[in-house]
Amino acid sequence: MTTPIHKTDRIALTGGAGFLGSFVVDQLRQRGYANISIPRRKDFDLTHEADVQRFYRDLKPDVVLHLAAEVGGIGANRDNPGRFFFANMAMGLHLIEGARQVNVKKFVQVGTICAYPKFTPVPFQESELWNGYPEETNAPYGIAKKALMVMCQSYRQQYNLNGIYLLPVNLYGPRDNFDLHSSHVIPALIRKCVEARRRGDKQITAWGTGSASREFLYVEDCAQALVGSMEKYDSPEPMNLGSGREITIRDLTHLVARLSGFNGEIQWDATKPDGQPRRCLDVTRAREQIGFVAQTPFEEGLRNTIAWYEEHGPKA
Repeated sequence: MTTPIHKTDRIALTGGAGFLGSFVVDQLRQRGYANISIPRRKDFDLTHEADVQRFYRDLKPDVVLHLAAEVGGIGANRDNPGRFFFANMAMGLHLIEGARQVNVKKFVQVGTICAYPKFTPVPFQESELWNGYPEETNAPYGIAKKALMVMCQSYRQQYNLNGIYLLPVNLYGPRDNFDLHSSHVIPALIRKCVEARRRGDKQITAWGTGSASREFLYVEDCAQALVGSMEKYDSPEPMNLGSGREITIRDLTHLVARLSGFNGEIQWDATKPDGQPRRCLDVTRAREQIGFVAQTPFEEGLRNTIAWYEEHGPKA
């Protein structure tokens, strides 16, 4: 039975000032939720148990949407495996235990497809999560997040905590992180192409061989899916959120270059890792359980993202 979420419920959104979180806030407000709290890191360091206890004491949430994460692209994951494991494990650990203690109505844990095994059969089905070790460069992050899925399931079983676990695919869109060291592939490519065009450069360098594939979900579509899951999904089983469409990094790079107006050469640095060979999700469960189907065409989403970067630049 679905737990009813009311428009007057107090909703605390960790990571609410971040990329995805800002769109989730927009979506909540559009649907009539007015009592939204966005804890900031300067006020609550969620890796510390005492701060999490104060978070629950001060904000008194009925619903917690836990989006906050320490995360980045392949380079950032490779440089920070210990920090990414600790920070993501600690935040979720303290927040889920705190949710049990105060008996929140709903706890939404946002996971990661980095939790899937490196060689998961495509399309990724939720039942495949335990059939192998994740891709090495992001395994510490992925395993920490996957452990939180087990924690939600265990707390549901023992304490009747209504925790759900969602697996968004790679996101993109306006307001993303465009820092070349810590960003994901689409914002990194957009920045490279736009800046190369502005400088008149004759070439750009892309990581890896271009042979890996990825699926991407526009951030506004993901925000709709997260709020829809908060309202309608109550199962202990994890749920993929994606578009169900796959593209190789090589094709993606040429597409971003064309849409950005960069006409130069693309060189591939094969000394850099490709990451997981393929990523494409089976999105049947989300369609059947909450009626979610991604609406934004990929080229339209890319054009919106490029236009946002052209206006705001990397430091926005």
